[in-house]
Amino acid sequence: MAAEKTVGWPARIWAAIGGGLVALVGAVILAGGGWLIFLDGSPYYMLAGAAILASGVMLVRRHPAAGLLYAVVLAVTLGWGLWEGGFQFWPLVPRLFAPAVLGLFILLVIPAAPKGRLRDQSGWAVAALSVACVGVLGAAAPATYTWGQAEFPAQITGAAPPADAASDWRYYGRDPGGARYAPIDQINRENVDDLKVAWTFRTGEKPNRGSQDQNTPLQVGDTVYVCTPTNVVIAVDADSGKEKWRQDPKVKPSFWNRCRGVGYWDGSQPKVALSGGADTTAPPAKGATPPAKATPATPAAKAGPAPVAKAAAAPKAAPAPAKPATPAVQVAAAPPPAGPLCSRRVISSTIDARLIALDARTGQRCPGFGKDGVVDLSTGIGEMKPGFYFQTSTPTVIGNNVIIGGWVMDNRELGEPSGVVRAFNVVTGELAWAWDLGAPETDKLPPEGKTYTRGTPNVWSTAAFDPDLGLVYLPVGNATPDYWGSHRSMASEAYSSSIVAVDAATGKMKWAFQTVHHDVWDYDVPAQPMLIDFPVKGGTAPALVQLTKRGQIFVLDRRTGEPLTRVVEVRVPGGAQPGEWVFPTQPYSVEMPTIGVEKLTEKMMWGATPLDQLACRIRFQQLRYDGDFTPPGSPERPSLQYPGNAGGMNWGSGAYDARRGLLIVGDVRMPQIVSLKKSDKPEVALTRADQDRPPPSLKAIAYKATNDWFLSPVFAPCVQPPHGMLTAIDVRTRQIVWQVPAGTAEAQAPFGLKSHLPIPIGTIGLGGPVTTAGGVTFRSATSDPYLRAYDNATGKVIWQSPLPVASSSTPMTYVSPKTGKQYVVVTAGGASMSPDKGDYVIAYALP
Repeated sequence: MAAEKTVGWPARIWAAIGGGLVALVGAVILAGGGWLIFLDGSPYYMLAGAAILASGVMLVRRHPAAGLLYAVVLAVTLGWGLWEGGFQFWPLVPRLFAPAVLGLFILLVIPAAPKGRLRDQSGWAVAALSVACVGVLGAAAPATYTWGQAEFPAQITGAAPPADAASDWRYYGRDPGGARYAPIDQINRENVDDLKVAWTFRTGEKPNRGSQDQNTPLQVGDTVYVCTPTNVVIAVDADSGKEKWRQDPKVKPSFWNRCRGVGYWDGSQPKVALSGGADTTAPPAKGATPPAKATPATPAAKAGPAPVAKAAAAPKAAPAPAKPATPAVQVAAAPPPAGPLCSRRVISSTIDARLIALDARTGQRCPGFGKDGVVDLSTGIGEMKPGFYFQTSTPTVIGNNVIIGGWVMDNRELGEPSGVVRAFNVVTGELAWAWDLGAPETDKLPPEGKTYTRGTPNVWSTAAFDPDLGLVYLPVGNATPDYWGSHRSMASEAYSSSIVAVDAATGKMKWAFQTVHHDVWDYDVPAQPMLIDFPVKGGTAPALVQLTKRGQIFVLDRRTGEPLTRVVEVRVPGGAQPGEWVFPTQPYSVEMPTIGVEKLTEKMMWGATPLDQLACRIRFQQLRYDGDFTPPGSPERPSLQYPGNAGGMNWGSGAYDARRGLLIVGDVRMPQIVSLKKSDKPEVALTRADQDRPPPSLKAIAYKATNDWFLSPVFAPCVQPPHGMLTAIDVRTRQIVWQVPAGTAEAQAPFGLKSHLPIPIGTIGLGGPVTTAGGVTFRSATSDPYLRAYDNATGKVIWQSPLPVASSSTPMTYVSPKTGKQYVVVTAGGASMSPDKGDYVIAYALP
């Protein structure tokens, strides 16, 4: 009693307040844990919550053993955390850090209890276990800096051609086949750490709410060509960054302002062969079944998956890593001669549906191209509401034609503008051909009074082409609305989410390969196809490598569309919303690695603290999730879509290190919650005859989709890191060589704040990598503002440079014909979800 009397009212009040807060935390965890058990989840939270609540009550009553009880909680939590999350830093953070902090808080409350041995033991136990939790986190942290790096470095095989002394970047993916491989090695693994900023250029682009700088500049001779999100085209000196000219088309900014690049023509492009072969443009007889050429595989048998058709025979030779497939563009040692106006042209598309030809030397519009240098891309489209149809990706210049697709508004109505792909003469602007998948007989303008087929899948990304085969490879999206497809036509079902090869001279379809049947997940084909020579038994074959949002990598013979690596049809979940259906099987590329689509479990749920991690676990158990083809859910029970519609892999595509035979890809690992709500507009019943051309009045969508990132109540990701990786795959063994997190936690924290922690975590980024003969891969598309260089042999970050703001683009590199110096150039306009915006073009070079 004497000891009790020595404790005054301040201690009693502090015990009540401190213990009450601990009890409140325990009560919340107890209630949430009980709910989680009801949903068949982990019992840990309910048990831990009950113990924390009891500890809080004991603290309020100033019981000297309160700390001992919480020490037991910490000990169990430490063991449980290691069992569930392994000895990995980021999975352990929400499991251990906040409980350790709470333990330190309890240490401040314990002295309010009467003095004695039990109180001292409580204090020491809580302190020891709290320090142990923090110590385990500290011990796990260093491994994040070598996370996923190769144990055995990838070696140069010598199969690729030697490095060039000079090199232009004339195409979006550097070459027509989109390999993003620069055969130059002035900057290499040994000296990349010496890179410094050579020049910085500011475009003057003002921030717009709907703008994002995703531009990959082009470079030809002594000039770099840049475009801004509002399609201002600027030419700057390749060595100094000084502006030469600019052309502003004066577009009105919308909610979706993008310019990923411009095209270039000077008459020296590789000559295009005539592909020949029969015309196979007619759609199939059945809408639900892909066309014969488009079917990627035979259904898997019960005993195991059946093999696909054999690829065309390849020349017999020793297996070797691939080379970029298209012929190297010959680059002069000096800039091309001046010549007459528009003998060299920059081709730009705009977000108000125009195609513009500019003189590459002066920026003047080319008077013989269309009308005063402009082609109106709305011609033949029909009704076009503002923001419902425009171009965001780089125009593809092939021979004397420029090929253009279009972006359409998602999930708004039926009968949106057509997904037609068109080729225009690069000199006159005359329409050379059109591929309207809903009306293959329409090979130029539609008949008088008609439009191109509305509501068809579109080609919003960038095409690739093989000049030797005379084929253009189109990455095709899915028909709108993205998450509802019961109304779709036979043609839309046949070609949605496919790679389609068309004749470069006529636009006639040669083959198609479908990556998703009846796509109601927005899993359209986002990445530019990559054309390489792929190792097969007995030699190599001309291949098309297609990266997908699904994380699947399909490798096709680009002559025929037949798979070079085995593809099987796998049964997927059913249970679509009333009035909808799902295809019973989907194609899986089983001989190539699947990137970033590990099936989710409750253990993988994350958050910043145990409280929001608990909320994520509860939400996960409430959602419908049956794997990567879980049908869209209802408002009462939404579905979890993983990968989400950002990927997997997206428009940034990949890069191919021809010297090591490495396919290098970036990916996104962020699920989305998807639900379909019945529209309040009158339902529309369309017959099969109407579906290709619904009249303007029949545009109501039966269901409207909502899709949101799967985030905790404090806006932390609900799935544990990494959320974005960079992966290298050996194309000979078809195995992952290294897989490293792309980006650190510097710009990430709850509530949209910045943690400033330079710890690798892997962040969301859609822009792609580029790689060089110097054994270095450059990538900048992360939430933290850095351009990084990765060692192609191991995946280790061997250089990084801070950017003024984050970058959402793909870098490029070239050698100046004037100085012989290699530059690496990146645009930095800010990450998509960051308020920090900019207008920077930055070039790096060795001193």
